Amino acid sequence: MRVVVVGAGMAGVACAVQLAAAGVDVRVLERSDGPGGRMAGPQLGGRAVDIGAAYFTARDPEFSEVVKRWLTAGLVRPWTSAPAVLEAGRRGSSPGPVRYAAPGGLGSLVADLATGLTVEPGHEMRHVGPGPSVAGEPADAVVLAMPDPEAERLLDPDSSAAAEVAGREWRPVIAVAAGWSQREWAAFPFAFVNDHPVLTLVADDGDRRGDGAPVLVAHTTADIAHAHATDPAGAVAPVLDALRDLLRVTSAPVWTTAHHWPYASPAAPRDRPFHLGADGIGLAGDGWGSPRIETAWRSGTLLGRALIDTRSGPPTH
Repeated sequence: MRVVVVGAGMAGVACAVQLAAAGVDVRVLERSDGPGGRMAGPQLGGRAVDIGAAYFTARDPEFSEVVKRWLTAGLVRPWTSAPAVLEAGRRGSSPGPVRYAAPGGLGSLVADLATGLTVEPGHEMRHVGPGPSVAGEPADAVVLAMPDPEAERLLDPDSSAAAEVAGREWRPVIAVAAGWSQREWAAFPFAFVNDHPVLTLVADDGDRRGDGAPVLVAHTTADIAHAHATDPAGAVAPVLDALRDLLRVTSAPVWTTAHHWPYASPAAPRDRPFHLGADGIGLAGDGWGSPRIETAWRSGTLLGRALIDTRSGPPTH
């Protein structure tokens, strides 16, 4: 059995881990320079900054076992169970499950999972054809581990997988990261920002990483992301204005950067963990369930197991 996984984010790597452990010949193709997907973060101000996913939870029992291993290895740390809530000039809190963070950045967790896999970077996929085939090369199965709009662009319109992703709405976000020479804000882990025209979330990246760096990461509303889709840097000024109002940060940052995520999260959840068609094309990711990191892990893991099952019969999921 030969499987090609397109996308080396959490879902794609989790799927490939299952396949490789079962002795399946699996290739992992990634268009960027390494694994991570929307969990990857750039080096800014001499350290990795999480500009994608802000944190993760561990409700799924199997995923919790993975998290325990990361805790033992020092790759993750419990961050907070009571994020702040900023609304109408007031600061409250929103108690809930433990949110975990990674001292080396969340992308380091995908890289850890990918240990032992061969991830082939720099692959810009253009088409997944019948058979299935990737770039004209046949495979027994192809997994697209990516947001629906990206998968839709690669698929033949008459494939069963195309019907699963056609027209699904995803919300965009611009993540603005900024670094100061020193902290000017009262301590907090991260905050949900409610009913705000510019921001939906602000994270203290120094608190998140545990190194105390004076770095904030803010996520914009979908409206701001749409307005600045072709010029993400244009979102920096309104974000800094919002941070002045919300956190009383008055000085100018030493550096800023902005990244546009056109498909940050699905507008609506699914009630299935993955898709696997009789044509051998599978779909996985955080769009299959509620949009969480553990959803992506579970989606890829279950799809990998379903593909292994097909060696003794046709797909049943």
